Amino acid sequence: MQLFVYEWATGGGLVEEPGPLPASLAREGAAMMGALVADLQRIDGCRVVALRDPRVVQLALGICEHLEVLSRSEHDEEFDRRAAQADATILIAPEFDGILWKLARRVSAVGGRLLSPSPEFIRIAADKQQTCDTLWAASVPAPEGRVLESDEPLPAEFAYPAVAKPMDGAGSQDTFFVRGPHDTPPAYAWRRRLERFVPGMAASAALLCGPAGRLILSPCKQRISEDGRLRYLGGQLPLAPGLAERAQSLAVRAIAAMPPAMGYVGVDLVLGREPDGSEDFVIEINPRLTTSYVGLRAAARSNLAETMWHVAQGEMRTVEYGDRPIEFDSSGNVSFMR
Repeated sequence: MQLFVYEWATGGGLVEEPGPLPASLAREGAAMMGALVADLQRIDGCRVVALRDPRVVQLALGICEHLEVLSRSEHDEEFDRRAAQADATILIAPEFDGILWKLARRVSAVGGRLLSPSPEFIRIAADKQQTCDTLWAASVPAPEGRVLESDEPLPAEFAYPAVAKPMDGAGSQDTFFVRGPHDTPPAYAWRRRLERFVPGMAASAALLCGPAGRLILSPCKQRISEDGRLRYLGGQLPLAPGLAERAQSLAVRAIAAMPPAMGYVGVDLVLGREPDGSEDFVIEINPRLTTSYVGLRAAARSNLAETMWHVAQGEMRTVEYGDRPIEFDSSGNVSFMR
């Protein structure tokens, strides 16, 4: 079995951009890539291949077969070749500028098989407004909001406080807490979504998806910066049983409202104060591997990547977890809590 694992920031997606790679994207990308590759290579008979930007140290991505790409043309040629040859391709890339969607379409165009969400799933999940429209149509709670054009000021008539974020953002890039219409977040050169700020505990829940169903994993508490930028700092698990059940139930409802998915999908949530879940909301759907994987794999007693592979083949599995609480950061560092 040969798997092509492609991570955009470290795999040559920016190969012709001068200077160092964007720190946060490269750091989180390397963390996810290294963890996933390590698990995949523990599967008997599995060969993992990847591309690598020359600015990335190979060891940061795990020990697998890497090809260093030095130009855009070489990157594109090798991406197509490896996607066509592999038994499956796993994509890890940001949603902005249609990057992840275009890559998924490219895999399909060369006859490759995705062990990642489909272009149709990505098209909806990558658009924050369309995601909310899809969830509302299925009676899944999502924050109220509206689309702002690139030069449009904050509206006076809105339910502040709010959050302003790119329509197709990823990794909390260019996301701002807005107290009212007179706040002045940096100007956007692109469309953005202004949505009502939802108070509560930030959480995430990941699912492994396949043709026979979905396997919901242990939800995580998210650690978010309090500097008005709402940056993702990492997470903790497990959640208390009542909170975990609410997070899992809402995440399953969110993914059921979307087109069929394959592989790993993440759902960002806010769990409100009411124990019955009436103040819980879905914030975003991530159509790709998320940083939570580094914590989940440490907590799982089995190989999470192998479970993902089996679920993708239509073989439903279960995942058991250790008893010790775990904390992890956005760089992939994991520690066991007392």
